Amino acid sequence: MAKVENDAKRKVELEKMAQICDKVPAHAPETFWEALQHYWFVHVGIVYETNPWDSFNPGRLDQHLLPFYEREVSSGMLARDEAKELLEAFWVKFNNQPAVPKVRVTAEESFTYNDFTKINIGGLKKDGSDGVNEVSYLLLEVLDEMRTLQPNTAVQASVKNPERFIVEALNVVGPGFGEPPFFNFDGVIVKALRQGKSLEDARTAGVSGCVETGAFGKESYILTGYFNLPKILEITLNDGVDPGTGKKLGLSTGDPRSFKSFDELWDAFMKQVKHFMDIKMKGNDIIESIFAKHFPVPFMSLWICDCVEKAKDYNCGGTRYNTQYLQVVGLGTMAYSLTSLKYHVFDQKAVSMDELLDALRYNFSGQYEILRQTILNKTPKYGEDQDYADLIAKKLVDQIVSMIESYPPSPIRRASKRAYFLPTTAHVYFGKVTGATPGGRKAGFPVSEGISPVQGSDRKGIAAVFGSVSKCDWDKTGGALLNQKLSPDLLEGEENVKKLAQAIRTFFMMGGHHVQFNVVSTELLKEAQKRPKDFQDLMVRVAGYSDYFVNLPKGLQEEIIARTEHERI
Repeated sequence: MAKVENDAKRKVELEKMAQICDKVPAHAPETFWEALQHYWFVHVGIVYETNPWDSFNPGRLDQHLLPFYEREVSSGMLARDEAKELLEAFWVKFNNQPAVPKVRVTAEESFTYNDFTKINIGGLKKDGSDGVNEVSYLLLEVLDEMRTLQPNTAVQASVKNPERFIVEALNVVGPGFGEPPFFNFDGVIVKALRQGKSLEDARTAGVSGCVETGAFGKESYILTGYFNLPKILEITLNDGVDPGTGKKLGLSTGDPRSFKSFDELWDAFMKQVKHFMDIKMKGNDIIESIFAKHFPVPFMSLWICDCVEKAKDYNCGGTRYNTQYLQVVGLGTMAYSLTSLKYHVFDQKAVSMDELLDALRYNFSGQYEILRQTILNKTPKYGEDQDYADLIAKKLVDQIVSMIESYPPSPIRRASKRAYFLPTTAHVYFGKVTGATPGGRKAGFPVSEGISPVQGSDRKGIAAVFGSVSKCDWDKTGGALLNQKLSPDLLEGEENVKKLAQAIRTFFMMGGHHVQFNVVSTELLKEAQKRPKDFQDLMVRVAGYSDYFVNLPKGLQEEIIARTEHERI
């Protein structure tokens, strides 16, 4: 191209590209530009070898690029604007990277062609000092200007980071395209240490995909599919039978009409969970053995410690740390349902189990709508900082995590078993196959997403949601996704932004793991549904990623609209 280029400036640029492509990744990069090109070649090689939906990412990019940036800027070889332009070109490459075509359930629930690359910004250095630097702010500027579907980002917030860093990140969130999400980096370190990682490896860890915590470049942490808790409760309330199909799928744990206490119901539910968990874990280990035998990834294994040293493939346990994660779905729906059962049936005795089961059978239609309204308006709610409901959510998280971690390491990779609480878009599909639930949710409607409260139920502000969520011990998990929808007014003006920054910091000090925001009004989303051609560039946060609202299927659009629009902190 350089040989036929007439523009002298462009000719020099093309020749430089050719020189860099000749050099990396066979030789170590020495400049900012070379470092970006070096990574891009590695990224393309890995995602083509494994699967474009791999969540492979450069991790702590501001840490990696800082030495190149400082050396060249101080010597006058690189201007800040030139570095920014290179990063924006980097963004374009990610956004144009094709992902595998979706089929069946995945195609139905999300049309996003996204390989879930997540660039981490901020956090701490390996020595434990503040990790925010000039490149961190440069990356935020690039994110603000580019506003593309890919790459995703993650702001790693630590108590050691300056307030300006969180405020600048919120200024990017303000105009409303769902980026960046915020993570409790001090909590990430605790998680990593709890899972047996060294302190240095924990400090250089981060998140990928949606909210998945791992030691970058040192760990194989593989997601193994989604687990529908509300469906298992439905099967429990029908003595092991799936009422949707009439098939006996679970254990015979007794007719719930005979239960004398909430504890009896709880024990029956946990027995069903264990039954399905046994099936899931057995399946996970079988699939892992298939990958180990038939799907080696030699190129990827070159870049992850300690595969070369052990002479073991990434899929065979060659990495320094190995983890197998199960994604648990429907916490908010479960908290609401179990609280409703405990409060109305067993404690208040205002409703009989027989009446509630009939209401579920008839999907709260006809005469049962009165009961549904009583449940919706009188039940203590997870998400409103009420211990009655929140402690049920906490107990559920503790017992599910304990159950998952009780399984032995996988036979091939020797991977420990851990829990995530995230749905991607599975909460929409799970809702379609789950009947009405005791919290007043009707059959077919999406179950709650991530660890968020039931859509529309959290009416006491963001602080109340933070209060409820932080009562659960997320340090025991690998990640927990919290979505919040904000009125645009909440991020107007410097004082409002600072207040939200302080609220996020407080939430993380209380033990929260993650939060991300949609800053868009319900009215605007409804208008976009009516006139999609006029809202082609409206981007929203779905789960651990953003997508164009008009490209989402109707069910997912409705779920996002149904989320509470908070007008106060």
